[in-house]
Amino acid sequence: MRIVSLFVLLLLLAACGAPKQFRKLNSEEKSAVKHYRQLIPAKDNHYYVLIMTTQGNMVVKLFDETPLHRDNFMSKVQAGFYDSLLFHRVINNFMIQGGDPTSKRATAETPVGSGSAPGQERIPAELKTDIGIYHKRGALAAARDNNPEKASSNCQFYIVQRPVWRQSQLDSTIVQRKLTLNADQQKLYTTVGGTPHLDGNYTVFGELVIGFDVLDKIATTKTRPGDRPEADVRMRMFVLRNRK
Repeated sequence: MRIVSLFVLLLLLAACGAPKQFRKLNSEEKSAVKHYRQLIPAKDNHYYVLIMTTQGNMVVKLFDETPLHRDNFMSKVQAGFYDSLLFHRVINNFMIQGGDPTSKRATAETPVGSGSAPGQERIPAELKTDIGIYHKRGALAAARDNNPEKASSNCQFYIVQRPVWRQSQLDSTIVQRKLTLNADQQKLYTTVGGTPHLDGNYTVFGELVIGFDVLDKIATTKTRPGDRPEADVRMRMFVLRNRK
């Protein structure tokens, strides 16, 4: 009866749109979740996630246009998978990357970056440049290896930090990398920033909406060879809003 009752309770919570947290929150976490939940537009029906880090807090919105990545990310957040993992690869003026489960107990000498979560090893690519989802500054995207299908890691992600491009810089990069950017991309990268050479190669499944100062703080932290921060930058994640 207890199992049935719990199942019914979870269904009721889901139906009401109440955020699911499948582990207990301490007082700091409860306060943060309550605070950031109040900052989400009331009529916005997207999934939102709070990323608490040792350098500050960030909030990301997940895109409905990439449901495989959205649901994979949400399930791991709800289960506490990302808690205590590191942002293990940080490159200023590019991006911050984390989500490798081997980073949780990694010493300073332990190589990290090749770990994955149990279950389905890769998530099929959901490249949506045709509907205007690009690697703008703040884009939340899935890391991957060099597989030809461009399928994503089942847990590792990055947030684009690259600031605004000067038009001359962008023009030079277009020539050097043999890129083809439409007018919307050109405007985006010269007014918002981002990483145009990743468009069409990695799946963007969300965006940062709060905490750009924290993004920059993490990106500019001192790193050792291999782009790992000298001082560990750990994360915890919590659901702020489920589908209504």
